[in-house]
Amino acid sequence: MTRLLFIVNDASFFVSHRLAIGTAARRLGMEVHVATPPGRGVDAIVAAGLIHHPVAISRRGLNPVAEVRTIIALVALMRRLRPDITHLVTMKPVLYGGIAARLCRMPAVVAAVAGLGFLSDPSARESKLLRLATLPLLRFALAHPNLRVIVQNAEDRRFLKHEAAVGEARCTLIGGSGIELDRYQATPEPTPPIVVTLASRLLKPKGIAEFVAAARLLRDRGGKIRFWLAGDVDAGNPQTVTGQELESWEAGGDVEILGQQNDIPALFAASHIVCLPSYYGEGLPRVLLEAAACGRPVVTTDHPGCRDPVIDGETGVLVPSRDAGALADAIEALALDADRRKAMGTAARRLAEREFGIETVVQSHLGIYRQLMPQSLA
Repeated sequence: MTRLLFIVNDASFFVSHRLAIGTAARRLGMEVHVATPPGRGVDAIVAAGLIHHPVAISRRGLNPVAEVRTIIALVALMRRLRPDITHLVTMKPVLYGGIAARLCRMPAVVAAVAGLGFLSDPSARESKLLRLATLPLLRFALAHPNLRVIVQNAEDRRFLKHEAAVGEARCTLIGGSGIELDRYQATPEPTPPIVVTLASRLLKPKGIAEFVAAARLLRDRGGKIRFWLAGDVDAGNPQTVTGQELESWEAGGDVEILGQQNDIPALFAASHIVCLPSYYGEGLPRVLLEAAACGRPVVTTDHPGCRDPVIDGETGVLVPSRDAGALADAIEALALDADRRKAMGTAARRLAEREFGIETVVQSHLGIYRQLMPQSLA
């Protein structure tokens, strides 16, 4: 029996973004293992019939001793399980799991790069040293002789070609993690007032401050638009919005703070416009795929990853990064034009059905497994 090992730094992320791939592989007769830190999501992994292994992978930690211990733990896990295919998801698992896979001479590796984060922004002062230290390790991790890299946008593919020597034949572009179209249904707009929703991790590079500034500008113009901010503070992340900032914004009447929302279809059904003014190192933001599936137009930035799932002027509007004025103008124009919103929402749903369905993404991944190990999935 072919053995597949996923290594991910967050169990709940695996459940929301890769569980469908794991269960599809299991249905085809593969023995599927998932290594993540303990936490929310583990029960769902086990309930799906996959075998879970706890492993310490810090999402943000930079302690050299702890990071080396992670690599050692991954080496031990690989030597014990001897997987036929090792599937690494997000940057830290790609980096550390890729190093471990080379040291253990694993037969086949899939490296899924869901956005480059700080690597894609060499101008950020705080990330320069980290970037210089990371790139040589990334080149080593991605030099496995039987490896395929999955990226979510063309800019990331170009970056890896030039900075990590990943040839085009070894790099596949798959547009996101896929959407369960039956769950994300297009629904008619709610009655006014207009609601604009930003649902995201509350990190500053996601454009949170620009969203709040746009809300303030439109309030000053006399608009009656409601701005909803959904998501959690990312404690320990130096780029997080603080609880004090959230309280200040809500007290000022700029935005309504909803906290973490687990029912995104219901959230978007109650919204008219979805907004993501990000300038983060995105892969392909899932929230934009969810908005399209729900038949909602989006206002997002003309930024790698954000612009890829949007047809500007047809399914949404692209605006410059870090420009609250342009963001406010685009939101106001859509808020005042119900026919345009409806047309964009209809086009967005068609786009989701054509390109973002979960089955398309699952089959693309299974195809990569077959390429790496033709005998694994007959």
